[in-house]
Amino acid sequence: MTVAILLLIAGAGLLLVGAESLVRGASKLAALLGISPLIIGLTIVAYGTSAPEMAVSVQSSLTGQGDIALGNVIGSNIFNVLVILGLSALISPLPVAQQLVKLDVPIMVGISGLLMLFSIDRLLQPSDGIILLVGGVVYTLFLVYQSRKEKNAEVQSEYEREYGPTPIGRWTWVVNLVYIAVGLVTLVTGSRMFVSGAVSIAESLGVSQLVIGLTIVAAGTSLPELATSLVATVRGIAVGIVVGSNIFNILTVLGVTSLTSGAGVSIPNSVLYFDLPVTMAVALACLPIFLTGNVISRWEGMLFSGYYVAYVAYLILRAADHDQLGLFSQVMLLFVMPLTVVTLALVVLKSRPQHHSATTEPEASVPSDPHSR
Repeated sequence: MTVAILLLIAGAGLLLVGAESLVRGASKLAALLGISPLIIGLTIVAYGTSAPEMAVSVQSSLTGQGDIALGNVIGSNIFNVLVILGLSALISPLPVAQQLVKLDVPIMVGISGLLMLFSIDRLLQPSDGIILLVGGVVYTLFLVYQSRKEKNAEVQSEYEREYGPTPIGRWTWVVNLVYIAVGLVTLVTGSRMFVSGAVSIAESLGVSQLVIGLTIVAAGTSLPELATSLVATVRGIAVGIVVGSNIFNILTVLGVTSLTSGAGVSIPNSVLYFDLPVTMAVALACLPIFLTGNVISRWEGMLFSGYYVAYVAYLILRAADHDQLGLFSQVMLLFVMPLTVVTLALVVLKSRPQHHSATTEPEASVPSDPHSR
């Protein structure tokens, strides 16, 4: 047990270091190519911080630990929104770019629904994975194309304001390519240690690999998103990182995982009837919250954080087959969730006139985002 915990901690540390190295190298190279900060947040940074999810899920599928791979992605998406955005908003209200509200969040909702559709037969087949993977490639190419339409000088000026000046030279490319290579090697090594430790802990505690994947593994592989988003809070791109990461997790991570697993990834009933609907609900919840003045306020961050506590509490009660599971579920379904829906609806209705007037003042709600529409 002690060795397993040490493997888990060491693996998480390597995942964090590897993701940081990968993000640093890739984001600098993207800046040299004239890609804007918002798109870098949605793609390079989001995908880089999701590299642990990719590494752990693929490693799990190759070793026959499909439940960990599935739980990792679903749990990470829930953790990203409820915990990362929740904690970031508690530190400082988060500005939300108009592009996220109009394009990227609806895409996140749409692919969450597509995942539920693919899961109806309780198997994420390789053919489903191909569709998801192609969707990830198309989405990424679209974002890069959209960003490249901007004027280079304007984009470079914006990037320097957010990240600092990026020197251009032959060694700049070499150094950042080395960062990327080191990051990838570290991620692979860390993922093997992390999965090994997680499986050992699950076996010793008698807890299912699915629950371990939904909680410990999901939180561990989301550490890069958490660290990056907390730093990015002051830059106004934290929301883009989380949304981009969630899209990447479903389209690319699950796409690749279902292809590398041979027969596909099986979907347990508990995932089909509870965890996937929670993923969908979390994605849908982003729309009204993001619309309220184009800012995630502190009380909304507290709401997100509170719901994650309730979600983990449900998983623990379900794993233990506790007597209070039924009562807890009824309270959440019949009281807490309806109250939340009504509150959010009232807030959205109340904020609509303010939102309309705010649109007449350019960049009032999202400074340093020239892509707002």
